[in-house]
Amino acid sequence: MPGSLAAVRPLAWPFVEPVQPSRGLRGWLVPPRPVEPAVLTDPTERRGVGIELLLVLAVTLGLSGVRSLLSLVDSLLAAAPLAAQTAVINAPGRRTELLDLAYQLTGIAQLLAWGGLGVYLLWRAGIGLPRIGLDRRSPGRDAALGAGLAALVGIPGLGFYLATRALGVNLTVVPSALDDTWWRIPVLLAAAVGNSWAEEVLVVGYLVTRLRQLGYSENSSLLASAVLRGSYHLYQGFGGFAGNLVMGLVFGRVWQRTSRLWALVVAHILLDVVAFVGYALLGGRIGGLP
Repeated sequence: MPGSLAAVRPLAWPFVEPVQPSRGLRGWLVPPRPVEPAVLTDPTERRGVGIELLLVLAVTLGLSGVRSLLSLVDSLLAAAPLAAQTAVINAPGRRTELLDLAYQLTGIAQLLAWGGLGVYLLWRAGIGLPRIGLDRRSPGRDAALGAGLAALVGIPGLGFYLATRALGVNLTVVPSALDDTWWRIPVLLAAAVGNSWAEEVLVVGYLVTRLRQLGYSENSSLLASAVLRGSYHLYQGFGGFAGNLVMGLVFGRVWQRTSRLWALVVAHILLDVVAFVGYALLGGRIGGLP
C-alpha cells in the first residue's frame, strides 16, 4: 500500500533505478534521471508538493539560510574586517552547566526531528528508505564511500578555508566554544550526528527527490541543493558559502549516481567530528588555531 516500506521493491546497491547509469565523464556531468519517482502531472499534486517544499524549508534550513545571510550583512557592516571577526558553531547557550547541557541537547533533538520530517514526508508519499539509500543493505560500502568522501572534501576544504580567511573574505570559524565540562565531547559528537542527519536528509534526499517529482533536471536539482547548503553557511563569510557550495555539488552528485544517502551521512559526521572534537582538544594549543 502507498507509504509502506513493503511497497518499495528491493534494489541492488548502488541502484540508480531503473536507468542504467551512463559511464565515463558524461555520466557524471549529465546523469540520467531515474524513472522513479515519476514526474507528477496532476496539477493538484504538483501544487501540494510545491507548498510542502516551501513549508519544510521555511521551518528548517531555508530559514537558516535567510538568517545566515542577515548575519553576513551584519558582519560586513561592522568596523572590523571579516577575518578579524569570529563565527562560533557550537556556542554556550545558558549560564549554568546543566541548563547549557539541556539547551545543547534540545538543539540536537531539533536537528534530528528536521531530518525525520523529511524521511516521513517521503515515506508518506510512497518513497521508502531503500529508494533514497537509508536502508541497511550495504553498511560496509556506505562506510567506505563515506570515509572517502570525507577525505576528498575535508583536506582541500581546510586549505580553502585558510586561503579565504587570509584573503579577508571569511570570518574566523570557531567550531566549539563550549566550556570544558564532562559532557562537552559527547555533546559535540551528538551535534555532528544531528547536523549530518538533518542536512543530508533534507538538502539531498528530500529536496532532490521532490524536485525530481516536479520535473526538474538532475543538474538543476543538484544546483538548487548546493546553493541551499551554501546559503546557511553564509554566516561564516563568502568562503563558507563557496566551500559548502562545492561540497554540495560533490555530495549531491554522488547521491544521484549511487542513491546511498547513508554514505553522505557518514562523510558529514566524520567531517564534523574532526572539526568539533579536534578543535575542542587542540584549539589554542597549536599554531593557526585561535
